[in-house]
Amino acid sequence: MKKILLVAAAAGLMSVAACSKSPEASAVENNSEMMADNMDAMAANVADMSNTTANPFAEDNAEAAAENITTAADNVRDAGEDAAKNM
Repeated sequence: MKKILLVAAAAGLMSVAACSKSPEASAVENNSEMMADNMDAMAANVADMSNTTANPFAEDNAEAAAENITTAADNVRDAGEDAAKNM
């Protein structure tokens, strides 16, 4: 019984903590997450294109570009989280 009460209290505190963000901070975080998701989709498309080429150099370049886009998406997510924390 005590464990259930503890879990319920923790869930309640987490929901209160989640509501403490300002609407602007939530918007910044949501927008950065959306942009990063779109960039991840672009990276997946580039990676898929790399598998359709007969040129091994073009395949390597496309795979490297996909990795760079994925890294940039991670950076966008991090920047959005940092900006939201500073609001």
